[in-house]
Amino acid sequence: MNGNGVAVGNGGIGGLENEFIQRHHRHEPGGHQCSSVLYRHIKAPVHLVWSLVRRFDQPQRYKPFISRCVAEGNLEIGSLREVDVKSGLPATTSTERLEYLDDNEHILSMRIIGGDHRLRNYSSIVSLHPEIIDGRPGTLVIESFMVDVPEGNTKDETCYFVEALIKCNLKSLADVSERCAVHFRTEPIDRL
Repeated sequence: MNGNGVAVGNGGIGGLENEFIQRHHRHEPGGHQCSSVLYRHIKAPVHLVWSLVRRFDQPQRYKPFISRCVAEGNLEIGSLREVDVKSGLPATTSTERLEYLDDNEHILSMRIIGGDHRLRNYSSIVSLHPEIIDGRPGTLVIESFMVDVPEGNTKDETCYFVEALIKCNLKSLADVSERCAVHFRTEPIDRL
């Protein structure tokens, strides 16, 4: 939910989305921080979407603003990655730590701990949830974040900027996942 407690997404938010947000996406921003929740329905099964999201060491597979990533560790909690950001954004590098990874519940959390950018104390949670879209397996992806508001910016400006980045990432995740799903097309659920 953005600074006004509103979830941003494509389509309406229902009871199930709210339940997932309440369960997995709790942030308690301080007075100088902002927080928001975004979501997207993707026409691809959870296992396929998760295969992209869970790769903490390869975010560039679907995040269009990342040009390169070098990860340390074995993709376990505490692993670090150095990300190079494509030109055009007010950043060049980001150092990020994997905070939580649950392959059963499909939840990944990360925190930015350094780099050349203005996103201080940034943390995010991504959760994936199976659903049926047009009679086929689909995925509800929910991403939430919390970040400090940089000096000289308002909460609304900061949320708007971060939400724009996440929306681009979620659209790209949908595009990549849905292209892959076409190759592994499953029969509609009602035919099984």
